[in-house]
Amino acid sequence: MVIPVKLRVALIAFLCGAVMPLGFAPYDWFIVPVLALAALALLLYPLRPGDAALAGWCFGLGQFGFGVSWVYISIYLYGNAGLLLSIAVMLLLVAFLALYPALMAWLLSRARVGSPFIFYVGLFPAVWVLTEWLRAWLLTGFPWLSLGYSQIDSPLLGFAPLFGVYGVGWVTALSAGLLAALLRAPGWQRFATIPALALVWGAGWGLNQLSWTDLGTASLRVTLVQGNIPQDMKWKPAQQAATLETYVDLTRAHYDSDLVVWPETAIPAFYDHVVDSFIKPLAEQLRANHVSLITGIPVLDRSHWKYYNAVLSLDEPNRFYYKEHLVPFGEYLPLRKLLAGVLGFLPVPQADFSAGNPNQRPLKAAGFPVGVSICYEIAFGEQLIKALPEAALLVNVSNDAWFGDSLAPHQHLEMARMRARETERYLLRATNTGISAIIAPDGSLQARSRQFETETVTGNVEPRHGATPYVRWGNWPVVCGTLLLALLLLPFKGDRFI
Repeated sequence: MVIPVKLRVALIAFLCGAVMPLGFAPYDWFIVPVLALAALALLLYPLRPGDAALAGWCFGLGQFGFGVSWVYISIYLYGNAGLLLSIAVMLLLVAFLALYPALMAWLLSRARVGSPFIFYVGLFPAVWVLTEWLRAWLLTGFPWLSLGYSQIDSPLLGFAPLFGVYGVGWVTALSAGLLAALLRAPGWQRFATIPALALVWGAGWGLNQLSWTDLGTASLRVTLVQGNIPQDMKWKPAQQAATLETYVDLTRAHYDSDLVVWPETAIPAFYDHVVDSFIKPLAEQLRANHVSLITGIPVLDRSHWKYYNAVLSLDEPNRFYYKEHLVPFGEYLPLRKLLAGVLGFLPVPQADFSAGNPNQRPLKAAGFPVGVSICYEIAFGEQLIKALPEAALLVNVSNDAWFGDSLAPHQHLEMARMRARETERYLLRATNTGISAIIAPDGSLQARSRQFETETVTGNVEPRHGATPYVRWGNWPVVCGTLLLALLLLPFKGDRFI
């Protein structure tokens, strides 16, 4: 049977996208995305705009279809939706996310670049990064599976403290483009790709040997408490006392720690409901043992009848960090008046969570300023750096129980590792069911928990001061640089369609 050319191209693009998640946690085969993108670049070069857009969309279907299929779990198990409906919603999300690589492919084809070398090495990496960045903020953003995360264990991670995850993504896409040029570029350009690849990867290795921040004079002993409370039991009133007792008992065993961190909404009650009966007695007990505690807790502002997903440091009574970047369809429903009747099956509260102020100061715990993020916020490096360089430590509290035993908790941890490397700060990640971890400033895992186990993670960390280039500049150098590069290369035109 002869397969039509368009169908063959679409199938190849889909397969290239489908192997992309192997480069991310928990597989971590960091070379796979480089090879997959090189194949995609070779595939796109001769295509006309319509065919290129279709190939890019098929690539996205493979990438997100396999990489974020776990989305259906929370809808099915906790959203009161049937299995088929949950899968249908997941597929709609995948189809939407696939529009970004489709846009990338369409833009590349419209450029009509005649030189293969310029296409592969200049335009392809630049446009790839620009569309990834667009995906990270448009419609509140969904930066999951951004290319740079796939290099968390590769030499290219050395670029993270300079240019962040999108800088790492650019050098990764550049590596893919150089591989494509090695196969298709003419003459001397083909042979220039080998030393260029060596230079890129050698530079990444060299940058990994540098340090941009400084150690302070103190060392803290920290403990992360993983209560492993089942999601379907967490908010039941009858379960509340047992939940709090679990966390208190696990904490008592670590009174030798300077700082203890509990997960997102570890206290399953509004702050004003438990402040006198539970929080104040707990704070006195911890203070007597010289222990600081950071915990997730929901807060109801009765003066404005708004409620927040919050974090509290018991060292600073009545001061909170309010989650700023809420999860659409999870913590609030966009266009509620329009969509509430249609999407009533989603696990969205009857009254949406409110977003915190974008300019909140770091909390203080164990004598140091701490940059706090809640769950999904760890995916947004540009948000975390607002607490720096003031913050000496980073803390992320999360609850990945929504996604069961899937790829999501591993991918989530991978993002946290990237934030630690970008900022060169220790990052303490406390989760309800795992994966809890102490992450070193170089992005490595100093200690981690098992999933779906009631346990604690303990280690020593050193608060740091100073700022990496990424902390100072954010994503703008990469965004502006790739945009300028793309615009400069557009005049190189020619007829390359076959």
